Amino acid sequence: MKYILKLDQTAEESVTVVARAPSDLTEQIENLVLAYKGEDKISVWSEDEMIQLSFSDIECIAVVDRKVVAIDKNNVRYRIQKRLFELEEMLPSYFIRINKSALANEKRILRFKTVWNGGVDVVFKCGYRDYVSRRCFSEIKRRFQIK
Repeated sequence: MKYILKLDQTAEESVTVVARAPSDLTEQIENLVLAYKGEDKISVWSEDEMIQLSFSDIECIAVVDRKVVAIDKNNVRYRIQKRLFELEEMLPSYFIRINKSALANEKRILRFKTVWNGGVDVVFKCGYRDYVSRRCFSEIKRRFQIK
C-alpha cells in the first residue's frame, strides 16, 4: 500500500482513495473525511473566560445540572453554549454517544466497568465516570468489537 500527501496551499482540498475493493479501511477513511469540517477546537467557558479547547483534549461532553459541560483530560469542567445534538453533528467520528445526555471521546476511554445492578460504567483516563445506557452499549460493543 502506498501513501501520498501533496501539499498545495492554492488548491482546493480533496481526498482520493484508489483501492481494489471496498474494505473496513476505505469505510473508515470515508467516515473520517466526511466528518471533518475543518474545525478541531471548540469555544468553552471557564468561570469568567472563554478559551479554545481542542477536541482531542476533551474526555467527555455531558449534561450536568441542565448545563452542557466538556470535561477535559485534567478533569476540569467547562461550559459549552451549544446543545448536545448540535455538538454531536460537529464533533469528529471518534466521539460516541454513551447515554441520552453524554458523548465520549473513545480515544480517552480507559475501561468499561460492570456495576452491581448489571449496568456498565465507562471510566475515562482523567478519572471521570459515567454510565453507559443499554441502548448505546450495542453500538459501543460493535465499535470496540467486545464479545
